[in-house]
Amino acid sequence: MTSANLKTIIITVCSAVLGYVLLAFVLSTSSLSAPLAFALGAALTGLLLLVLNGKSNTAAAEEAATDTKTLYVGNLPYRANEHMVKELFEQHGMVFSVRLLKDKHTGKRRGFGFVEVALKDADLMINQLNDKEYQERTLKVREAKQKQDNDE
Repeated sequence: MTSANLKTIIITVCSAVLGYVLLAFVLSTSSLSAPLAFALGAALTGLLLLVLNGKSNTAAAEEAATDTKTLYVGNLPYRANEHMVKELFEQHGMVFSVRLLKDKHTGKRRGFGFVEVALKDADLMINQLNDKEYQERTLKVREAKQKQDNDE
């Protein structure tokens, strides 16, 4: 059994117990049988979770639907990490990811990387950050070129 399935089972059982307790408390004067109250509680809590999960999925779907552009960032200070670069770019728009490249053998940063940003913010970021002084280095920011296959 995978951990995702186990998590789903645990959430389902917990929601059923929570629903039963809530129904037993609310309908304490009613002569509702325990198995029926348990089933109703599970169903109601499941519906509530479905509605709540649907709202969070809508926000995630909107974010995923945002068009993105990848920017090349060169001449980065070697001590700069992904978090620092993300904070710098977030001052000018929405940032989805940062990838700083490292040398395969030494593991040290190579001084450049890629930042995935919202398409609507990309040009502003390029204009604001290209040739900007950052930790005593002059950044080079431009649209990243597509990786080309050398199979030809």
